[in-house]
Amino acid sequence: MPATQEPATASDPDPHGESRVGRTWAGLRERMRYAVRSRVWRLRLFGLLAVQAGIAASLAWFVGYQFLDNPTPVLAPTIAVGIVAASMGSRLRRTVELLVGVVLGLAVGDTLMPLFGIGAWQTGVVVVLAIIVAVLFKGGGSLLTQAGGTAVLIATLEPPVRDLSVPRFVDAAVGGLIGLAVGLLVVPIHPQRTVRRLAEPVLDPAIAALHDLATALRVRDLDGAQRSLGALRGLGSRLNALDEGLGAAQEVVRLAPLRWRERTSLAFYTDAVRHLERSLYGCRAIARRLTKALRDGEPMPEEFPAAIDLLAASVQTLRCSIRARAEPREARQQVLTAVELVGKAQGDAAPDPTRPHTHRLGYSGMIAVGEFRTSAHDLLMASGLDAGEAAVLVRRTADRDERD
Repeated sequence: MPATQEPATASDPDPHGESRVGRTWAGLRERMRYAVRSRVWRLRLFGLLAVQAGIAASLAWFVGYQFLDNPTPVLAPTIAVGIVAASMGSRLRRTVELLVGVVLGLAVGDTLMPLFGIGAWQTGVVVVLAIIVAVLFKGGGSLLTQAGGTAVLIATLEPPVRDLSVPRFVDAAVGGLIGLAVGLLVVPIHPQRTVRRLAEPVLDPAIAALHDLATALRVRDLDGAQRSLGALRGLGSRLNALDEGLGAAQEVVRLAPLRWRERTSLAFYTDAVRHLERSLYGCRAIARRLTKALRDGEPMPEEFPAAIDLLAASVQTLRCSIRARAEPREARQQVLTAVELVGKAQGDAAPDPTRPHTHRLGYSGMIAVGEFRTSAHDLLMASGLDAGEAAVLVRRTADRDERD
């Protein structure tokens, strides 16, 4: 050991180990914060459903026990909870499907169980036949599930006694009506609040993915662009949940007297969210094309990443304007400026009419330009413009850039 070098002691920290531990701890804290935020968001969104389900189950059991002379009401609370759980969709359609499924399950179970008795293979046969009958009725997933589940209840919990289908159906119908009444009349969801909470886990990751995509394009980071594309593709299930929430909110303002006054404002929210969804699908197409452009080594002018950053900023600005119920002039201007930047990335007009633009972009980049303008058009419609006004603004901005 050289004389100038001191031996390491046990108390000397290892800088690399400390950095590794720090990064691990930071990542763990970030995951914990994300998990807490996710649980809080789900509690805020579905907490009311838990209250609705509890009230509906209690009322259904009470009515079945007191007024239907059923000492052990099972179907009524079960159906009531099922109706409440269908709040993130069409309650009326789900109610009909559940009741039809109950009728089919009751009919098949009460017909076959007195003949076959109770047992393992008998239960399987009854469930198979109940679902087959539901399929023949062209039933959906809810109808098939309820038919099979009701058949299981009949096969396992009830003795094989004849002439009980009608009382059981009455029990199930009461449960369905109570669940519908609780969800729509007693404690209906808040339509706008529900839509906003369902939109949060869609818009925040989408905005972040677009900014990440712009960063990746600037440094030609193919892996980063692919991650951004994957993040945008991963929003599919959340967009489906948002669609179901919109359907539930529209049903509530149509049927719940306590929410009738919110019809106009919810109609504006619904239009804005629908167009925002279409714009996000367009952003996914943009990311796919630009990722392909990087993979193929096509040129990427600096204006294109700047336009994507501005488009992401316009989504955030538009969301704030909608929340504040303000005129979204700034968001519209950001969208049009982004369209102008994309035009510059596309290239100047060429004198040869057979070549409308110079080759600043490759094949995939040129397709991404069209997708970008379509997405911008949808964002302008989300800001409150009609289709004609939005198309004129996008076309005028693009034509002006070509003439400059």
